[in-house]
Amino acid sequence: MEKSIKLEQQEFLRLCICERCPTYSDCSKKGFTREMAFCSEKIGKSKCISQQRGCICGACPVKQKMEFKNFYFCMLGSEEQQNRKKK
Repeated sequence: MEKSIKLEQQEFLRLCICERCPTYSDCSKKGFTREMAFCSEKIGKSKCISQQRGCICGACPVKQKMEFKNFYFCMLGSEEQQNRKKK
């Protein structure tokens, strides 16, 4: 049985390190809302990031706390989205 851990959206954002990632792109410069916490089901894949330049998801406190297994949430979608694609 999978472990059920829940975080509120504010907690995702508070712990988020996406902006420090080499792949991160500030979408607000392209007219979009600033994006963060791509691993969250409410956010998921970025609307403007299109090139992988390295990934720091493994060092993310959210990923560790939630025991996520996937990476590159900004390009591949949230943990749930990636898990659904694998099924």
